[in-house]
Amino acid sequence: MTTYAVTGSTGHFGQEAIKQLLKLVPNDQIIALARNTKKAQDLLPKEVKILPGDYTNQKQLEESLTGVDKLLFISSQPGGPVTRQVQHQNVVTAAKNAGVKYIAYTSFYHADQATAPLADDHKATEKMIKDSNLKYSFLRNNWYLENDADKIEAAVNHQDFVYAAGNGRAGWALESEYSEAAAKVLVTENPQAIYEFAGKTRTYQELAESIDAQFKVVSLSIEDFRHALKASGMDEAVVEILTSFQELIRDGNLAGDSDDLPNVLGRPLTALPKAIKSIISEK
Repeated sequence: MTTYAVTGSTGHFGQEAIKQLLKLVPNDQIIALARNTKKAQDLLPKEVKILPGDYTNQKQLEESLTGVDKLLFISSQPGGPVTRQVQHQNVVTAAKNAGVKYIAYTSFYHADQATAPLADDHKATEKMIKDSNLKYSFLRNNWYLENDADKIEAAVNHQDFVYAAGNGRAGWALESEYSEAAAKVLVTENPQAIYEFAGKTRTYQELAESIDAQFKVVSLSIEDFRHALKASGMDEAVVEILTSFQELIRDGNLAGDSDDLPNVLGRPLTALPKAIKSIISEK
């Protein structure tokens, strides 16, 4: 019997991945790892076993991963008191010491070529996993449609749709489609080493054209975009994060189409207008 574990199970991606795994394998083969196990008990299906999985605690991770065969390693959020690279090294080291046989890691689109600072931790983590000599798949995710939910919601409410990525392209798809694909790769007998997961790449102008509402599309320079966010009273750190997202798309880090996502799902991706409506209905 193969045992599967998912780290970061209380996040949106992790919760959906667990739900999808339950459709693919018996519940007694699934372990959810979470920093806050009480929160996990409240959020996750009752039939799933929950164990502690704090990325800053290598020993704890090692104990929880003992007996696990295949691990879905969901990347942590940047900006914490412990750097993401240290957190990720803890997970990889713990997995190796615990005898995990295979890791599927949620990475960055074309991580080996990307120039965006956001990709640096993912490049480093891919190297950690390769150096561990564990079998692996890198799930190089493009862009979640939910990342731009605020822009979409503003447009639906007849406010300006504002961006600063110029003609840069991104492969928007629903986060649930990325997480479902991750679950399917995890249970695949002979998975690929690298998956470039993306929707059809589009510009922000094309994204805006898929929104069913009347609004104005406003393309700004990076500096004007940053200034507009600051003028709205947004926290400085958030301003820089959102601006960096526009820069990485503008600079082509998410360009280039791939069929890996629909191929793994075994169906076409949700049509963009329908996906957009689903985002709005959830807010």
